[in-house]
Amino acid sequence: MEKNKLGLWIAAGLTAAAVIFSIALYSTGKISANASRVVSVKGLAEREVMADRAISPFAYKLAGNDLMQLYAQVKQKNNTVVAFLKAAGIGDDEITVAAPDVYDASTQQYASNDLRYNYIVTSVVTVCTDKVQAIIELQAEQGKLLEKGIPMATGWEYKTEYSFTKLNDIKPEMIEEATKNAREAAEKFAQDSDSKLGKIKKASQGQFSISDRDSNTPYIKSVRVVSSVDYLLDD
Repeated sequence: MEKNKLGLWIAAGLTAAAVIFSIALYSTGKISANASRVVSVKGLAEREVMADRAISPFAYKLAGNDLMQLYAQVKQKNNTVVAFLKAAGIGDDEITVAAPDVYDASTQQYASNDLRYNYIVTSVVTVCTDKVQAIIELQAEQGKLLEKGIPMATGWEYKTEYSFTKLNDIKPEMIEEATKNAREAAEKFAQDSDSKLGKIKKASQGQFSISDRDSNTPYIKSVRVVSSVDYLLDD
C-alpha cells in the first residue's frame, strides 16, 4: 500500500514538471516571436580640405677639410636661406635654425686613406607655419637657392609635413551627413522588406581619419568618418 502511494506521488511530480517545462517553452517561443527586428547600417561622410599647418625643413650639406671655414660658410648660407624665407612672408618666430651636424669621416674605423673631404656638415633651417600656400610656393622655388650655391638636400628626413588642425570645425556637419546617409540606407532596406523604419536603437559616431588625398599633393587632406546606426523595424 505504501509503495502504491509512493508511485502515485512520483507520477504526479513528473507530470507537474512536464507541465511547467511546456509552459516555459511556450513562453520562450512567444518572446522570441515578438522580439523587435533591427537593421544595422553605416553612413559615410567624406570631404577634402586644405592643410592649415606646415613643418618644412630646408636642409643642405657642405663638405671640406677646414672645419672653421665650413662653419663660416654655414653661417653665411643660413643667412641666405632665412632671407629667402622671409621674402615669402615667413616670420622670425616661424623659423628655427638648428646647430650644424658635423660628420668627421677621418675618425671612422674603416675610413679610406685617400679621403677627398674629412668633414661633411649638414645644416637644417625649419619653418613651422600656418602659411601653407607660401610653403608650397617656396618648395617650387628652391632653384633660387641653388643659383646662390645652396643645393637643397632631399630624402624622407627632410620631407615637408602638412597637417589639418581644424577638425572640430567640420565635425558636426560631417556627423550629420554620415547619419543622414545611414538613415537613407535603412529606409531603403525597410522599404524593400515591406517594413517601416522605427526609432534608433543604438548609434556609434565612428572614428575620424585624416590622410593625404594622394602622394603628389600632401597638402590636400581627405577627412572621413563612418557612423554605425541600428534602427528598429516596425511591421
